[in-house]
Amino acid sequence: MALEFTDQTAREAIESGKPVVIDFWATWCGPCIKLGPVVEELAEKYEGKVVIGKLNIDDNDEIASENRVRNIPTVLFFKDGELKERSVGLVKLSDLEAKLASIL
Repeated sequence: MALEFTDQTAREAIESGKPVVIDFWATWCGPCIKLGPVVEELAEKYEGKVVIGKLNIDDNDEIASENRVRNIPTVLFFKDGELKERSVGLVKLSDLEAKLASIL
């Protein structure tokens, strides 16, 4: 199951150095709602290998601003505390897995 990140918990996860995937979304964003189950499936598939979660940009905007998230949904992939990959828009599970493979 995907975690529900806040700016603080997202920052802690990123700084841990582990592979981290964050889905930036909002409740009013139709494509974000459609991407939600895809992110959940990714979280289940990679449980124990990658920290995967969702961050609502209406409630938490620091991490989004720091990483220049301008459109949602945006999924960011971090490793060793650094942004490594970015996916913008509604995408398929296979697209997210391809980007995730590059940080594993």
